Amino acid sequence: MATKPAVIEAPTMAPNAAANGAPIKKKLHGRAFYESIGSPKYILAPMVDQSEFAWRMLSRSFLPEDQRSTVLAYTPMFHARLFAETQKYRDQHFQPTREVFDGQLPEPGEPPLTPWLDGNPIIDRPLFVQFCANEPETLLEAARFVAPYCDAVDLNLGCPQGIARKGFYGAFLQEKQELIYELINTLHRELSVPVTAKIRILDTKEATLDYARNVLRAGASILTVHGRRREQKGHLTGLADWEYIRYLREQLPSETVLFANGNILEHGDIDKCIAATGVDGVMSAEGNLSDPGIFAEPPPVGQEGREYWRGKDGKGGWRVDAVFRRYMDIVHSYAPGVLLPKRRELFVPGGDIAWLETAAKADRKREKEDAEGRPRKRPRKEVAPPKKFDDDRSPNIAGMQAHLFHLLRHFVTKHTDVRDALARARLGDMVTFEGILFMVERKVAEGLMEYERTGGKSIEEYLHVPSAGVGVDENDPESSVRTVRECKRPWWVAQPIVRPLPKEALAKGAIRDSKKVMKQKEKEEAEAAEAAVVSAAMAAAAASADTQPLTAAVAKVAETVAQNEPGDDVKDLEMKTSFPSSDLVSG
Repeated sequence: MATKPAVIEAPTMAPNAAANGAPIKKKLHGRAFYESIGSPKYILAPMVDQSEFAWRMLSRSFLPEDQRSTVLAYTPMFHARLFAETQKYRDQHFQPTREVFDGQLPEPGEPPLTPWLDGNPIIDRPLFVQFCANEPETLLEAARFVAPYCDAVDLNLGCPQGIARKGFYGAFLQEKQELIYELINTLHRELSVPVTAKIRILDTKEATLDYARNVLRAGASILTVHGRRREQKGHLTGLADWEYIRYLREQLPSETVLFANGNILEHGDIDKCIAATGVDGVMSAEGNLSDPGIFAEPPPVGQEGREYWRGKDGKGGWRVDAVFRRYMDIVHSYAPGVLLPKRRELFVPGGDIAWLETAAKADRKREKEDAEGRPRKRPRKEVAPPKKFDDDRSPNIAGMQAHLFHLLRHFVTKHTDVRDALARARLGDMVTFEGILFMVERKVAEGLMEYERTGGKSIEEYLHVPSAGVGVDENDPESSVRTVRECKRPWWVAQPIVRPLPKEALAKGAIRDSKKVMKQKEKEEAEAAEAAVVSAAMAAAAASADTQPLTAAVAKVAETVAQNEPGDDVKDLEMKTSFPSSDLVSG
């Protein structure tokens, strides 16, 4: 049966507790630390502006209440310098207590702090706080602010985006192994909670192993490995290489705690990854954004309830209207601190349709007024205008639009009016978001009724996935067709976004090779052409008994090669075109 998110009143801090009510623990390391937080198998990844408290609560809410602490969650990545220096930045991103979060703990005899959202010991643990940084002392200063409110502090060594290159952090530190050691070791020696790290693989397994050993020697208690290289992003993302992670598992000591990241599209992929790599836990990022219920086991057949849909073919998933509603309820409960709106039961076929008939009647009235050119009546003024929440103190409000676009990615390809309404929504305008939720609930209800009325035929065209093409093997690791076919569900179901693989994106023109790659290809093509000419000449000469023609043929080949440098023909062609040159590589 579907589970409901719990709304828990935060306790005040006990005298023998840490700053937000969590019991003070002895600092542990490695596997002992991992076991002390429950040996979690499911890991919610750190995502910039996307793994905030409300989303962590939503992701855990699909598990039974007594299992929610089995999900280890990370905060979004915070910038260490800004976090250490700026009160406003801390207020915008981290809300562990109802009092001002200034890093000051109460003195003995002073009133205790009141736990609120981030790191709440009852509803938001285990929690790791992630920072990006390139200065050890600055990282330590920032980490000391959050140490009383989390289980560990994580160093981001995996961000591949341009902003990380510009700021010199994330994956762009990987050539600076001494600096990485200092960053981690400083926290290991000076911080009251353990330090962990997240890295990407390097060009070879051996180099990646050396990297991992350096991070662990520095004092990291847990190592998360993203099975992609730094350049694998956007259209170039491709597949994560689980073999690299398996290699690390085999080469590192058995007490090393490893998490894997990459290729997690659905719940079943988690156990596949553990079996393939031998890791302790599996981290999900994009898969979780598309389906925040990814960590929960699908309900048994016949026990789907109202929130989970299962089709006639046995495939199913969490309904987007149900997920949207849960998310709104959590935001209402925790972020603004207001009462939940009154909700009717989520629609299932055979249920009450009076609300649908009322909505349809209102539509017909509007259409008639528009046809007659009559101005629409303005709604009555509210006694009090709808509340627009303070942006400066609402980190859980800021990510709403982006979250809903991820969740509804497949839905809005069919219902563009919902896409347009969501695009127009303004930060903190909860009335508008509630209106969009109603639109989604209505369209899902209509879709479900049509599905039942047609015996499932209404969705056949939508679910059709074109073949990869004549002569193309759909099992080819460079083809995404099979994965799309396996993952695709009706538009009312939360489901993964399957990226085209680089070869497919290149063929469709979504990306182009960089100049460096193009030059290398030109060189290889020229060398291959030269070798073919020489080979043909040698073969022709060998067929002749006369050695003189052989000498002449070889001389002619040498003359031809000398007159045409590799790539000259391509350069000449480029000079004759009118297209501007560009160094841009998409992604």
